[in-house]
Amino acid sequence: MKAIQLQEFGGADAFRFVDLEDPVPGEGEVLIEVTRCGVNFADTHSTRNDYLAEQQLPLVPGAEVAGRTPDGRRVAALVGNGGYAQKVVVPEALTIPVPDEVDDEQAAGALLQGLTAMALVKRCARIEPGETIAIEAGAGGTGTLAVQIAKAAGAKVIGLASSAEKRELVESLGADATVDSRSEDLRAALLEANGGEKIDAVLHMSGGDAFDAELRALAPLGRLVVFGNASRESRQIDSGVLLHGSKAVIGFWLIHVLARRDLAVPLVGELLEALATGALRVTIGGVYPLSEAARAHEALESRVSAGKLLLDPTS
Repeated sequence: MKAIQLQEFGGADAFRFVDLEDPVPGEGEVLIEVTRCGVNFADTHSTRNDYLAEQQLPLVPGAEVAGRTPDGRRVAALVGNGGYAQKVVVPEALTIPVPDEVDDEQAAGALLQGLTAMALVKRCARIEPGETIAIEAGAGGTGTLAVQIAKAAGAKVIGLASSAEKRELVESLGADATVDSRSEDLRAALLEANGGEKIDAVLHMSGGDAFDAELRALAPLGRLVVFGNASRESRQIDSGVLLHGSKAVIGFWLIHVLARRDLAVPLVGELLEALATGALRVTIGGVYPLSEAARAHEALESRVSAGKLLLDPTS
């Protein structure tokens, strides 16, 4: 089979399009012939080995796939690593049947980021009708889904994005207002977008100065949910600031939801139902041949892409 493999950690220049032996399923496992693989910002961390989980070489990146089993069933799965390939083996118990109403692109594009967006909005931010939520990378894979989920929950949604085209996309998905994520004074821009009022919740993934600005923009009892660190610039938190403003800073890593079936199973069911009924839609920003995975990563890291990026191992 064809796959993307790294023999050394690095960026897209470390990618190699190689021939590997087909994986062989063991007891309780199933082979998936991959039709689409999702590209996530977390993949850019794993290929550099600066993600939350330690990576091992040689590495085939890719955490989410959609495809078919040898007996013809359409399934999706989260695989940890190994998704940038034509075939992957996963435990049968972890495969998710894909409804007929959901195509492979929607299934692969929604699984990891859809579950993330649902958990961020509903469990971590605990958004209530009438509250305001600001969503970083609103035009990205997770952001486009979080905007829709938060809007459906009755929130006022402010999307952050780095270009006019991306902000237009975020508004088309239902955002009430948008902010240039590269604003010189991000706190002031957020308050202006919210009519001068502070914000109830923020979904934060950039790190660096934006964290400080958004924490200061939070209203009393506000929640800042950290689900990434794209800038790779971490911040320390003054507990006095949290006490003075009755603010909460919450970290989120999807693996802890997936480890609890009582949380993961209802979220998966809710996600698939929303996709099947059209209540939630993945914004596909581009589908790249598997051999051009490096180009997909470059588009993601340079922020020129919008929506969800996918790989097509069949082309």
